[in-house]
Amino acid sequence: MLTVEDLRVSFAYGGRPVEVVHGVDLSVGVGESVGIVGESGSGKSVTGRAIMGILPTPPARTTAKRMEIAGQDLRGGGVPEAGDGHQGQPIAMIFQNPFTALNPVFRVGSTLTEALVKRRGMSRSDATAEAVRLLDRVRIPNAKSRIRNYPHEFSGGMQQRIVIALALALEPRLLIADEPTTALDVTVQAEILELLREIQTERTMGMIFISHALGVVAEVVSRVNVMYAGRIVESGPVGSVYDDPKHPYTQALLLAAPKVGQFRTRTFGIPGSPPDPSSPPPGCAFHPRCALATDVCRDTVPDVRPRLAGGSGTASCHHAGESLVAEGATR
Repeated sequence: MLTVEDLRVSFAYGGRPVEVVHGVDLSVGVGESVGIVGESGSGKSVTGRAIMGILPTPPARTTAKRMEIAGQDLRGGGVPEAGDGHQGQPIAMIFQNPFTALNPVFRVGSTLTEALVKRRGMSRSDATAEAVRLLDRVRIPNAKSRIRNYPHEFSGGMQQRIVIALALALEPRLLIADEPTTALDVTVQAEILELLREIQTERTMGMIFISHALGVVAEVVSRVNVMYAGRIVESGPVGSVYDDPKHPYTQALLLAAPKVGQFRTRTFGIPGSPPDPSSPPPGCAFHPRCALATDVCRDTVPDVRPRLAGGSGTASCHHAGESLVAEGATR
């Protein structure tokens, strides 16, 4: 359904272009959920916004060898319009802070109704009825009366449900969820994740789920892409990647993640910080922070190679498969 090949994004900085996403390849099948995980600043959100077509141009510049959904080319920029007889919009996106996605001066019903009239060509009366149905579907209590409320009259979790309803109003083939639960407490997070899983299944909708939290991603996706410094450094089925990570960055993320019910005598942290995109290190971008780094890592960007012989997924590392723990590289 979605195919992205060699996606690159640069921003004008100091009078020159600075590339922040480097040759990303990504695919999402019909009804498939795919994750992008990594630290803040790794390029996850920029990748999602580039696919959605909402990066400001300038200062951003987006190129790709191929970027299409259901045969529709997405490289023209701007939010893609419906095509092939599909009403609505092929891609929708939900964000970390739901309040910024809702206009505070409009009632939530008006926001939903306008989207339905504009994107799906509904009459006002039909759009109002559909808005109530959508709010009810995302479990807003008393949807018929609360449609007249303003965004500030809802809790953060309820606001995120409304944003999900707004995305569903567009009848997307693909939903991009960018850190949709980060601003919510743990209980509400679980409810939103369950809602997203249900909706994706019943609509056979593709989803890209973006997060820095590995545990959250594992709850929702079937395949995961680990991103560092604008590159996908490891990808594959989520169970395979989490159980047997091949890239030292993936290993480090998993070692650093807290696990419920597991006692540790010491904690693990990844030393240093992600590189500045305007002055990246030579060779592998992770080498200044990697305990397995050798001279080849400092000189040469690693090729993309299969994670497992005959298996699915990739790992971009000169030392793919070597263990931080086995090498005594934990800190």
